[in-house]
Amino acid sequence: MITVTNLSLRYGKRVLFEDVNLKFTSGNCYGIIGANGAGKSTFLKILQGEVDPTTGQVAFSKGMRVASLKQNHFEFDEIPVMTTVLMGHKTLWAVMKEKEALYEKADFTEEDGHRAGELENTFNEMDGWNAESSAAELLSHLNVREDLHYALVKDLDANTKVRVLLAQALFGNPDILFLDEPTNDLDVKTINWLEDFLADYQGIILVVSHDRHFLDGVCTNIVDIDYGKMTIYSGNYSFWYQSSQLVARQKADSNKKAEDRIKELQDFIRRFSANASKSRQATSRKKALDKINLEDIRPSSRKYPGLIFNNVLREAGNEILEVKGLSKTVNGKPLFSNVSFTVNKGDKIAILGNNSNAVTAFLNILAGEDKDYKGSFQWGVTTTQAFIPNDNTAFFHGVDLNLIDWLRQYSPEEKEEPFIRGFFGKMLFSGEEVLKKCSVLSGGEKMRCMFSRMMLMRANVLLLDEPTNHLDLESITALNNGLKDFRGTALLASRDHELVETIANRVIEIMPKGMLDKEMDFDTYINSEKVAEQREALLK
Repeated sequence: MITVTNLSLRYGKRVLFEDVNLKFTSGNCYGIIGANGAGKSTFLKILQGEVDPTTGQVAFSKGMRVASLKQNHFEFDEIPVMTTVLMGHKTLWAVMKEKEALYEKADFTEEDGHRAGELENTFNEMDGWNAESSAAELLSHLNVREDLHYALVKDLDANTKVRVLLAQALFGNPDILFLDEPTNDLDVKTINWLEDFLADYQGIILVVSHDRHFLDGVCTNIVDIDYGKMTIYSGNYSFWYQSSQLVARQKADSNKKAEDRIKELQDFIRRFSANASKSRQATSRKKALDKINLEDIRPSSRKYPGLIFNNVLREAGNEILEVKGLSKTVNGKPLFSNVSFTVNKGDKIAILGNNSNAVTAFLNILAGEDKDYKGSFQWGVTTTQAFIPNDNTAFFHGVDLNLIDWLRQYSPEEKEEPFIRGFFGKMLFSGEEVLKKCSVLSGGEKMRCMFSRMMLMRANVLLLDEPTNHLDLESITALNNGLKDFRGTALLASRDHELVETIANRVIEIMPKGMLDKEMDFDTYINSEKVAEQREALLK
């Protein structure tokens, strides 16, 4: 158990949270959510002893082993991969190092012999003889190739390095796991394996993540940082979001009677509980929902931006896009080749690829940003396109404009300030915020500007390359809802499983030797054995 008592954190007059009293128990996974800057990652650091709270204390049950996903990706650069993983079990690693030092002594004494015997017993009890094989199995599950197991961490690419650090955190089944954005840079297959691993995990998990599908798959509880407090709610992220929205609507309806509100909540919980029976964590989640106190459910104070794409300048005709033999090569190596397809009106297509650079290059070509390719493509004459690129640096670098003047550049019609402010208002920029200079914007603010631009352009075709980058959960949810409602055509590349699954009705996967094109939803695609066989054939 982890017990948090009277915890507060203040920076001068700014209060992140105050008088926090919580208990975290084994067998549960707690997803920590809150607006940007609410203190999610900082709370994890307090629990790990890396940040001192202003007041209060944190206590762990005796003997519990703690592990965490390291955020410093360079800490183990000079260490081999296998050693890095073994170091995740600090007690076992200390025993191994002490044993090694004793056996290397030139003047091995009788006392050393006794100590070596004690260490060997401890090593055996901790299953130390199988440590390397267990670590190797874990690395393989996380898609770290066997030939890399003894390479230096610094020689790995960024994605593989994250997998090694995740293996380090998971190694040896610690009693408590702290995970800060564990799905970053992981592919769908690896995330699914991680979800399965954590669903069966018997310890305590505290996780911060912007991946809603992941939070839904692993969380039994949500810790919401709001109103300067922390509250634990039973259920996963979707339950928290839908219930808080329901309560907010009820609160706005002053005419609804108390008994009607209670009945509506009870019906909602019953429906959600029935859906939970399909989950990998059905039993624990059902038990959690059964314990819900209706009085505990509160509306969230957080605001959701309004992403509305349906106000198009003109409706597109039936001819949207035709692609013929499109190919792209970099340094003599093909990113994709012989890609041909026709886009139908209203299609919402997920663009996939093992190489994210290939997907980005493909969308950049269709958006007219990249002219170095072979083959051809033709947009329908009635189409207009708006693009969210993976890297929006070019839109802001060296630009000394305030936000109003920046967005005004992209207005096809009206240029007046109140009109421009309306689009920023939808993305929660208000008052003097719109007079900020582009040069001081954060990554999240730049993305909100890009979506203001997209709405202003009123296009009937949307191209989106990793549109959830730098967005908080509220903005991701709003984007998801906006794309669901969009009646036009969209081509979308995203690691956000929930976004792709709920939006796409078609999947196109591009590869160096060809492509796959399937009219099916994302989950059906990634779980299809037939698709997997076709992919393997193209990758040979």
